[in-house]
Amino acid sequence: MASGARPDEAVSAVRTAVRRLVTVAKKAGYLSSGQLAVAVSGGADSLALAAAAQHQARRLNVTVHGLIVDHGLQPGSDKVAAKAAEQLSALGIPHVRVLTTKVEGPGGMEAAARRARYEALRRALPAEDAIVLLGHTKDDQAETVLLGLGRGSGPRSIAGMRPLDPPWGRPLLTVTRAQTERACTAQGLTYWSDPHNVDPAFTRVRLRNEVLPLLEDVLQGGVADALARTAAQLREDNDALDALAAEMLVDDPEGLDTQRLVNTPPAIRRRVLRSWLLRSGVTELTDAQLRDIDALIGEWRGQGGVLLRGGLVAQRAHGRLQLDRASS
Repeated sequence: MASGARPDEAVSAVRTAVRRLVTVAKKAGYLSSGQLAVAVSGGADSLALAAAAQHQARRLNVTVHGLIVDHGLQPGSDKVAAKAAEQLSALGIPHVRVLTTKVEGPGGMEAAARRARYEALRRALPAEDAIVLLGHTKDDQAETVLLGLGRGSGPRSIAGMRPLDPPWGRPLLTVTRAQTERACTAQGLTYWSDPHNVDPAFTRVRLRNEVLPLLEDVLQGGVADALARTAAQLREDNDALDALAAEMLVDDPEGLDTQRLVNTPPAIRRRVLRSWLLRSGVTELTDAQLRDIDALIGEWRGQGGVLLRGGLVAQRAHGRLQLDRASS
């Protein structure tokens, strides 16, 4: 790009998205340390994001840290990480680190890799109030909403990813994958194409390459935008219901008073229950379990308790909901 020329439209879109997200994060009380991190895989989304963050750094009064996660899942992944680090340094990013991870644990490779990646990034936070920018795009948001819809995961899942979910920031949820690729090309950045992104063994890949194109064809375009709008609307609704539920949740060592909740609309009551259970040490909670616990209030007929992960049981006694250790 010639000196003084206006940047490519895609480059401008990514830069604007970063500026807006960082501004929102600062208003929310983050980044007072001035330390901003960008998670980089070497792909177009994260490279375009890192370039935009560094371009805006002086204007936003932040120092950018490039965090490159090497999962070690593919031959030559260390070379991909090194190439990404080289490009970040060439952009003028002052702090660049390659983080190696060990991918293991339940849920399949995709879930294990995601878990390892987030753990590595969290450990590498440059300051307590730092935000790590992630390269999720509008296309990723559409895929997330479709996954949640197809799995019947409820409004939280269909609401998709939040732009700001500290310490994570996702400024590119308004930017398409095609735009990030154009932004890289316009700035002379060479991005890596992960072969996993075209492997039909992964559900997201089939959604991306088969389901979404079909929906775009059948519905004559605009599906990704529509799904992103739906997610934003549901997040607003969820936030409103969560706020109402928070007002009803009273800390009481003797448990939840069922009489206070029996006439509460189920959508709010279940949010009260969910918050109470999470506060009480329940680590995993399915929709079926939550509905069974809700029935201890809304459809009480003397039924037994609900067994939860970790050897806990939610049960009703003397008009109160209590969480106890399950008897062996």
